[in-house]
Amino acid sequence: MTQLPVEADWDRAPSVLEGARTLELTAQQCALPYWFEHVAGTMLRRLADGSVADAGPTEAVRRPGPLREALVDEFTFRHLAEEKATRALSFLVYHAPGRDCLEFFATQLVDEARHARAFRDHLLRVDVSEEELAAEVARTAATSAAAVLDPLEEFGLRVLRDQGDFHGGVLVLTVLVEGILAPAAELSERKWRPLDPSAALVERGANMDEIRHLAVGSSVVRQYLTERPGERPRLLEIIEEGRRLWEKLPMAEVLFRRETLFQQGLAEHGHLVGDYEIWPGRRLVDTGVEERMEAADRWSRETQDARLAYMLLDGAAR
Repeated sequence: MTQLPVEADWDRAPSVLEGARTLELTAQQCALPYWFEHVAGTMLRRLADGSVADAGPTEAVRRPGPLREALVDEFTFRHLAEEKATRALSFLVYHAPGRDCLEFFATQLVDEARHARAFRDHLLRVDVSEEELAAEVARTAATSAAAVLDPLEEFGLRVLRDQGDFHGGVLVLTVLVEGILAPAAELSERKWRPLDPSAALVERGANMDEIRHLAVGSSVVRQYLTERPGERPRLLEIIEEGRRLWEKLPMAEVLFRRETLFQQGLAEHGHLVGDYEIWPGRRLVDTGVEERMEAADRWSRETQDARLAYMLLDGAAR
């Protein structure tokens, strides 16, 4: 029996922070045979057959209140973000320079579509009806999506669709999208674990995929620059333009609203949390909005810097 790779093992996979910073994988390693055997054949099968336990949403997030509002706010936003990523990836598949890249990014496209469905399905599980779902997404996430996701999508499509720049597109996706959002997803997985383990499981599954996406995307850019070092200034310009865009986006406001709702819910349901530590030595019940946001921001910067250094793009201006 083939040894299951650590990053695809529910019991052994590293956190998204550790994996995003240290894991090395290539498109050749993670092409279709890998996905069929280790993702569809093992990771997803264990989720479907119940060997990875899912007790379902807790009563704390099923009844009206700020905790449920925080969850709905986050998962509607993530649902829209994953849908946009799925559509953008079609251009990476189209422009892929070889079979390995074509197969890997085709699997990533499927992964992102799966994530969009998983976040959507969890909303249904917390008693958002099928009929109300579109209105709920519009009510809670449409404004933040228009302010944050639409400008990002426009930038990424200009590189991918309009310029046909495969490696620039991989860079945008790896650093400016997943490299920034993955640490926030790590925070989400940790904070929901004692309050809604089912929501944390959705995040855990998505994060396991994102580790692989970040690692392979980074290796694709690294190989490209190793073979064509003269392209480094061009890719640095893309990353610097993207960072300038990020600085203008109101993501901090989106997170502050969400974390404020979570904080109110935490005060109401703190008895469910007990001494659970969100990170070593720090109990979740003792954290505040600013502290959690600062942690996510720090993790994001550290993850980006580690990935850029690996891709031979260290020194990109902030």
